[in-house]
Amino acid sequence: MPQNGPSDSAEIFDRALRRKRRDRAARRYEGFVREHMLEGIQDRLAAVKRAFGDVLDLGSFGGGFDLPGARITRIDAGAGFAAMAGGVHADEDRHPFPEASFDLVVSAGVLDQINDVPGALALARRALRPDGLFLGAFLGAGTLATLRGAFLRAEAERPVARFHPQIDVRAAGDLLTRAGFALPVADVETLTVRYGSMFSLLRDLRGMAATNLLPGTPPLTRGTLAQAAEAFAERADPDGRTAERFEIVYLTGWAPDESQPRPARRGSATTSLAEALRVKQ
Repeated sequence: MPQNGPSDSAEIFDRALRRKRRDRAARRYEGFVREHMLEGIQDRLAAVKRAFGDVLDLGSFGGGFDLPGARITRIDAGAGFAAMAGGVHADEDRHPFPEASFDLVVSAGVLDQINDVPGALALARRALRPDGLFLGAFLGAGTLATLRGAFLRAEAERPVARFHPQIDVRAAGDLLTRAGFALPVADVETLTVRYGSMFSLLRDLRGMAATNLLPGTPPLTRGTLAQAAEAFAERADPDGRTAERFEIVYLTGWAPDESQPRPARRGSATTSLAEALRVKQ
């Protein structure tokens, strides 16, 4: 987690540093968390009984998402990943695609690192045709709880913001609604990985392009790393491995269309709530 470079003070994350970190990760990519997300997205997609012809992979890394018979356009903020995937090099909240270009948008592993998440979701909705589907997954609140605790202990006297703000599942559902999606659903799944040392976890995070992107973070000292590693190791199980959590938030939303089911009009019910809940004799 080296010191971050300059950034727009109005933004949460350093865009230039994010591109640099993604290009570094492209050379030694560690994709097991994203692969887990893509499996979840495919499971949800399998429950939808319709075909999708034009697909946008929003934050594609080197590829990975596949849908037989579909035309897939890929976009990534890292030039290396975009080149590997044969896609477009652009930020996910500033992409160039026109309205109603796709009938499916998927996004795995990037929404937690985007400066303008509401804007990215709104752009995704506008890029969808009516009744088009959005499926997303990202690391949400509670992720890296063990590592956070280790660094809080190591820097107890002078705490430093080294971890990104996180979105919980309820806020994620609200973001879908704000972006104009119909029938929004947000749910969360925990992936637990056990590590022999904190440094193995840090290597995985670098390989995922998931290290600190906050602007102006002071560099880590050897003393801080040593204390954090000790605190991490103290939380190990009897076999010497420490469990770390990745909380994966899944999002499902549809571009509005007249054919979709709508809530009943207020006051249109023919049976009162009291009547519905009455115990039958």
